[in-house]
Amino acid sequence: MTGIVVLGSTNMDLVAYVSRAPARGETVTGRAFRTIPGGKGANQAVAVARAGAEVAMIGAVGADDFGARLRANLEHCAVDTDLLRTAEGPSGTAHIVVDDEGGNAIVVVPGANATVVSLSHGDEALIGTADILLLQLELPLSVVTEGAVTARRLGVRTVLTPAPARPLPPELLAATDLLVPNEHEAAALTGLTDPRAAAEALLRDVPEVVITLGAAGCLYASRGAEPVTVPAPRVTAVDTTAAGDTFVGALAVALGEGRPVPEALAWAQTAAALSVQREGATTSMPYRTEIEAAFGSLDDLEADPA
Repeated sequence: MTGIVVLGSTNMDLVAYVSRAPARGETVTGRAFRTIPGGKGANQAVAVARAGAEVAMIGAVGADDFGARLRANLEHCAVDTDLLRTAEGPSGTAHIVVDDEGGNAIVVVPGANATVVSLSHGDEALIGTADILLLQLELPLSVVTEGAVTARRLGVRTVLTPAPARPLPPELLAATDLLVPNEHEAAALTGLTDPRAAAEALLRDVPEVVITLGAAGCLYASRGAEPVTVPAPRVTAVDTTAAGDTFVGALAVALGEGRPVPEALAWAQTAAALSVQREGATTSMPYRTEIEAAFGSLDDLEADPA
């Protein structure tokens, strides 16, 4: 069975559902409010577990009610939390507004996530047991870089989601095997709005890139090969929160199982398409049986030259 370790954030998502997001200085009336376990790291860990791989989480929750709930949710989702720390103070939170078109705007308050500034010996040993290490940017950049460098030293494949977008240090890029930005993050990293041009620029620093394009699917590029696009299934989005994390988690599982890249990308697109038809972050993520059933019904999702 594929083994994946996630070094990342754990947040409680505080989600307000509205017909449209408020403009600056404006108050609007929402139709619903929910507290839902999230955080990019925890989201990817749950996506991995539901897609059928063994997964362990490295990060931190706070010594508060949210922290207890976040840990319990991960354990309920079959994520190993032995190295998930409990820090003094509050857990991380994400304040999310979701509109009726499924779009969202998010403010993240790091809380306990900000205390994870370096790896312990136990963290390093756990990373060494993995097939793939998943990384994002909601932990301090120092520990993200340390995690990637450690994985590279131990022969573990690294997959980095560069979100929230920020400049990336050369040491982190040099230790990244696969970079998975969305089109906005790719533009922020390169200054290029065309996804293909952005992918070509990113390949100067990393060997493989997948740029997610929302409803348009994704663009895959690797050194020495022509980029390809993989379309996404056509669905009506209810809530796009954590769709990218669902994609990355499912992609890691598919790649860990040795699926060819075009098939792995299409399988991950199927998982993400299922997730956007449901509300919430971890609550929206599909199980492997659902992904396989939906993927088996698709006969026209083939990679095309970009």
